[in-house]
Amino acid sequence: MRGRSNTWALVLAAGDGTRLRSLTTAPSGATIPKQYCSLHDGPSLLEESIHRAGSVADAARTCVVVAEQHRRWWEPTLSMVPPCNVIVQPANRGTAHGILLPLLHIAGRNPEANVVVLPSDHHVRYEAVLAGALREAVAALARRGDVALLLGFRPDRPDPELGYIVPGDRDGQALRRVTQFVEKPRAETALALLERGALWNSFIMVAGVRALLDMFRRRTPGALAAMQEAVRRDGGEADGGGHLAALYERLPTLDYSRDVLADEAANLRVLTVPPCGWTDLGTPRRVADALQDCPPGVPAAIPRGRPRLSLAAQHARLHAC
Repeated sequence: MRGRSNTWALVLAAGDGTRLRSLTTAPSGATIPKQYCSLHDGPSLLEESIHRAGSVADAARTCVVVAEQHRRWWEPTLSMVPPCNVIVQPANRGTAHGILLPLLHIAGRNPEANVVVLPSDHHVRYEAVLAGALREAVAALARRGDVALLLGFRPDRPDPELGYIVPGDRDGQALRRVTQFVEKPRAETALALLERGALWNSFIMVAGVRALLDMFRRRTPGALAAMQEAVRRDGGEADGGGHLAALYERLPTLDYSRDVLADEAANLRVLTVPPCGWTDLGTPRRVADALQDCPPGVPAAIPRGRPRLSLAAQHARLHAC
């Protein structure tokens, strides 16, 4: 694939998944973050995301951002990932900081890197279709390095639990300009958005690391400067240090969509992904929809010692109750 040697993947796995706790709380009472659960009985959502990243980036250039409080789950799951590629947040301070911190680490290792940002709470029925779209986005970025690309999915129904991208005029063969973001609209608004040709916002993004950091520089300059200084003073250690821990104690919570992307539409383009059975497993209802659309296959072997919770089994147990 053209540009693969300069392409990095960033898998976002530091979230707490509070909206899904009714399904991610085991019978024992322990709550397992959703990225460390499986949809059925196979690999976890995080492991599937790392495999997805492999369609565009080599293992040496695949980074995962995790949270210190989830260490008991990510240490065994990421045992084969190079330690320098596991970026540890001292705490969860919102999606903006969860993206900014690993971007600074990637920029420190390759200032010219192109980055594919992949959330770890997605399920995709036809992975090969999404892999093709990711490679198309990387190739498009090589031609249009001045913009950031979002991957949008054509809705098959109005869904008030998702965010939407309203595309504008074409900018090249496959890319469209972004005219508006709408986050979790009311049901009637979601239906009107479908009639306007809006796409589901997957928050899968492809952009140069410089362009991504420039967005933070324009929208949250204080957060960028503080994070840069903490990472520098800690010597760029992926597992953090005292300066980063101290910074996170006083950081405000920042949302990437609201505090960074919302005012960057002029610098964004959207690529429409062909139908691939994509879903965001953000809420119990969306998990139920995914289970209905995607029956279980042959369970994959799970390495001994890795915690695993099946969302399908949890859904069945709660439904029976």
